[in-house]
Amino acid sequence: MSSLPTSPNSSPGAKPSEQPLPEPPPPAGLDYLIAMIGERALAMVRHIGAITLLFGDVSKWIVRSFYSPKVRIGRPAIVTQIVRIGVRSIGIVSLVSGCVGLILAFQLSPPLDEFGQKDKVANIVGVAVLRELGPLIAAIVLTGFAGASIAAEIGTMVVGEEIEALEAHAMNPVKFLVVPRVVASIVSLTCLSVISNVVAVAAALGIAVLALDISYASFMSNFFDQVKLVDFVTGVSKGAVFGILIAIIACYNGLKVTGGAAGVGQATTGTVVQSVVAVIICDLVFTTIFFALKLV
Repeated sequence: MSSLPTSPNSSPGAKPSEQPLPEPPPPAGLDYLIAMIGERALAMVRHIGAITLLFGDVSKWIVRSFYSPKVRIGRPAIVTQIVRIGVRSIGIVSLVSGCVGLILAFQLSPPLDEFGQKDKVANIVGVAVLRELGPLIAAIVLTGFAGASIAAEIGTMVVGEEIEALEAHAMNPVKFLVVPRVVASIVSLTCLSVISNVVAVAAALGIAVLALDISYASFMSNFFDQVKLVDFVTGVSKGAVFGILIAIIACYNGLKVTGGAAGVGQATTGTVVQSVVAVIICDLVFTTIFFALKLV
């Protein structure tokens, strides 16, 4: 007598009532898309909320350090981070900014020359660099150079249970690890924005004099006629805010590392992506505000 055929998901000795139920098909179409978008949106809101809380905690410790002599942030730690984050980034920031200055001069010269205004290269370079490109270049370079390093360093501490050791000794990780890096990033990126401005304009000036037949006097005269102090101040203020964003995002991703070495890698990658996006959005917000206030 032939045996009855069995389903591939059933075991030979199982009764019909004990057969495993088929898995429900995954959601498809519009419902699946809405569910996925909602899940990502909730995750983003949670991340933004956690980053905001971390920023509030950092601000609390910084303010307390000014009003309470008992609260010591750790000035040697801040200096060490400035050297690591800022001083070691000067070379790469200068290289990138110089190349951008050369590119702007070369690209702007031919179309302006068609209108007999080739010497106006200085005007456009001055506005573009001081208002936007100087701090933006410094921030993006610092994101890859220092932001990822901060996330990896703190993430390694989390994996190695060094954060738990600090808490066991009644030492606040935010005070001893996050605050020095945030302060160092603010100072470093502010200074790097100035260096980026100077190098980019100097590179444009050099190539204008040597290759574009624009006199030094004409370049400098047009540059200072176009650029005002408010352009420099708004650009440098953007650099300081970019420094806060990069450091807070890097420290947050480092502190929430889970899963060992793989988690450290994910935190590093996430820091770079999130920092670049945050810097660009913040730059847009600042530019919109300055435009509304007629500062541009």
